[in-house]
Amino acid sequence: MTTGRFKGRAMRLANSLGVLLGGGTPVTIGPGLRTDLTDLDGLIVGGGVDIESRLYGVDTTDEWPYDPDRDALEIRALDWAEQHDKPVLGICRGAQLLNVHRGGTLILDLDRARPDLRNPRSIFPCKTAHLLPSSSLAAMLGPGTLGINALHHQAVEKIGQDLAIAAVDSGGIVQAIEQTGHRFRVGVQWHPELLLWSTRHRQLFRALVAAAAAVPQRQVPEPASINA
Repeated sequence: MTTGRFKGRAMRLANSLGVLLGGGTPVTIGPGLRTDLTDLDGLIVGGGVDIESRLYGVDTTDEWPYDPDRDALEIRALDWAEQHDKPVLGICRGAQLLNVHRGGTLILDLDRARPDLRNPRSIFPCKTAHLLPSSSLAAMLGPGTLGINALHHQAVEKIGQDLAIAAVDSGGIVQAIEQTGHRFRVGVQWHPELLLWSTRHRQLFRALVAAAAAVPQRQVPEPASINA
């Protein structure tokens, strides 16, 4: 699980609980912390501060804080996950980074870009996600709609290469993406780690741990570490 220097520590603890409930063992990586990936079986890119906008082609100076060390570490971690076919769950910022990593773009600020759209923020369910029937996410969590929370002011805009929309909210904003050609590569805009009382949200962690346990052991040595 990734974390940053500025935000994300509370989410990290909640993600740890989600992994434990899913039957896995949580391990934290982040700037100034562990960067060794050798014995890890999966990756959670968690929530936190905004991704630096220059990474998706927007050269702007704004008031949002960035964590470039975390950006660099997580991009290298996603490279590692792709190279070794490790399962990935992106949460909020993590879903956005999954998209940016595949060449997609983000809406810089929903309130400015969509003033017509009500964008509530709460750790409790305050929006409805409509799961696309053909998505692997719908197969995983069950079809139909899902009550979700929201702590974001950005969202996926242009979809990255080999990614597909898996869920949208009532305003048409992307709430989940998934990457084709992988056993488990999912990004959700909400925070399932704060909704662990719900069986369907816990299922995301169970599915990730199951996918991690199914990763075949490689016979070639893996890189010992990544540098933030």
